[in-house]
Amino acid sequence: MRTVWKGTIGVGSFAIPVKAYSATEEPGSGLHQLHLTDGGRLRFKRVCEVDGAEIPAEEVGRGYALPGGDVVVLSEAELASLAPESAHSIQVCGFVPPSQIDPVYFIKSYYLQPEVPATKPYVLLAEALLTAGRVALVKVAIRQRETLGALRVRDQLIVLDTMHWPNEVRRPDFPFLHEDIDVRMPELRAAANLIENLSGDFEPSAFADGYAAALHDLVDAKVEGREVVRPTAAIQDEAVTELLQALQSSAQDRTDADQGVAKAKAAAKKAAEAKGRARKATSKVKSAPKSQR
Repeated sequence: MRTVWKGTIGVGSFAIPVKAYSATEEPGSGLHQLHLTDGGRLRFKRVCEVDGAEIPAEEVGRGYALPGGDVVVLSEAELASLAPESAHSIQVCGFVPPSQIDPVYFIKSYYLQPEVPATKPYVLLAEALLTAGRVALVKVAIRQRETLGALRVRDQLIVLDTMHWPNEVRRPDFPFLHEDIDVRMPELRAAANLIENLSGDFEPSAFADGYAAALHDLVDAKVEGREVVRPTAAIQDEAVTELLQALQSSAQDRTDADQGVAKAKAAAKKAAEAKGRARKATSKVKSAPKSQR
């Protein structure tokens, strides 16, 4: 696993050095957008809306938009200077019963591994949380963003759960919440009994991603049926066509050149023959007696 964050757990004036690793992963579906006509993959580019130019990564910055349309440009150095104290430390703010935290607040979980010299205080904190039946509410900054969090214990390991701030959790306001709906007691008992009959222990291995399995089966079926495309086929066909055209052009040039050479040789031969005949005629005239001239 790759280290996501490195810092300390600060409990009062005491600090426990730890490393954070993502506790979950989100496997991709393997799907991507493509051009239906030739199977070419679509790529997204950074394009400036002012001049329409594609922008390289080194020219990409951050900006804060103002109501009037102006933009405040912020450098990475300026943003780095805003890093809070929690950038390198998980600051413990207090302890609460886990039942008081609504799961809607949770974002992502991280395993915390202690540095070797801090193993004993790390284990002590974990055992204390279990004994007290509490989770620690903390503040932590991961990837330059400070967030609320909770420390809990899972299989003797301290887990950091990042959380939404209270103002990030929307208040639901649906029409039925304002209606007076009459639920009869027999119906409630029947529903509760049905839930009880269907209840059991949570076994994660009993659940699987049905969509991923169905997608895999669909892809396999299309592969077996040869329903595939070669994204580079159009490019390769175009290259083959260009090569044939080039060879044909070269062959024509060679033919034209050969014909030109043949014509030149024929003309030169005719000229040589005419010159020879002229020389012979001149010799006959010179050798004839004067009376015949």
